[in-house]
Amino acid sequence: MSMQDPISDMLTRIRNAQFANKISVIIPFSRFKLAISILLKTEGYIENYEISSEKKPSIQIYLKYFNDKPVIENINRVSCPSLRVYRNKHKLPKVLEGLGIAVISTSRGVMTDREARKQGIGGEVVCYIS
Repeated sequence: MSMQDPISDMLTRIRNAQFANKISVIIPFSRFKLAISILLKTEGYIENYEISSEKKPSIQIYLKYFNDKPVIENINRVSCPSLRVYRNKHKLPKVLEGLGIAVISTSRGVMTDREARKQGIGGEVVCYIS
């Protein structure tokens, strides 16, 4: 069975694992998912990630908790394969007035809304994380 939206699957796996208070979650590998994992690590939303290169490569994401509550309170997919959402540099969204991040896929790679605003570029709004 083929997966229609692998990014949505990744976000759902993270959301469900945090709801079940898991330490880590394993997702199938792709370069785009790796870029999102790197972004989540640099922004402090996850502890760490590891790439395993067994039969099928995968990414193991170590989730982060604070006072026994997940650091990621809300994670929502915005753009999906059937309805792409693009924003220019002037209309990039702010999540919770700057307390959360919007993951933006640009021509210069995956970055947060703040970084895209600083570089003056727009792109596809992948998801909101708060």
